[in-house]
Amino acid sequence: MAGGGDFYDRDRPENPQLAEDRPRGGGPEDRPRSGGRLLVPMLIAGAVLILILFFVFI
Repeated sequence: MAGGGDFYDRDRPENPQLAEDRPRGGGPEDRPRSGGRLLVPMLIAGAVLILILFFVFI
């Protein structure tokens, strides 16, 4: 029987690492747009402001 690392090294390629099919990170084109995150809070704040002004001036 083969001893040590010879048993596993026999059938392995020289570079046993697989190529990464989904690279981590990304470039500037992969970043989410920041406008979408601010739109909902701004709409809620605007609706609250309109309601406050509506009840103040009635």
